[in-house]
Amino acid sequence: MRLDVDPSLDSGSYAFSHAIRVRFAETDAMGIVHHSRYLLYFEEARVAYLRHLGRPYSEMRKEGVEHAVLEAFVHYRRPLRFDEVIDVHVVLAKVTRASFQLAYLVTVDDEVRATGVTAHGCVNREGRPVRMPDWLTDLAATR
Repeated sequence: MRLDVDPSLDSGSYAFSHAIRVRFAETDAMGIVHHSRYLLYFEEARVAYLRHLGRPYSEMRKEGVEHAVLEAFVHYRRPLRFDEVIDVHVVLAKVTRASFQLAYLVTVDDEVRATGVTAHGCVNREGRPVRMPDWLTDLAATR
């Protein structure tokens, strides 16, 4: 898989937004959010997005479909700091038969702080590729 989505810098291009307050434990010795935490923010927003769509991750797992992360990319533009409220915007950006990519935009008061992309493969409990669930294919067709 190759990430080939260019995340928009316009928050209006995103279908969903999730607010997160930066915790002190997420900052490093320089007082800024450690680079590894951005992927956790993406995950939290992705799970909230799925819940918003009426497809909680726990329900998808009960149906026997997992969405394994195959690749992840973050472009750090400006640092995040303790106690800032960030908005993580999410959109379904690309879908194939067995994978999809989500684009992310991280903002603070409409100022762009980071962008990112995650690629996910649909697999069963044994880790074998499976077809994309119909609801996800349908969602891609309506965007």
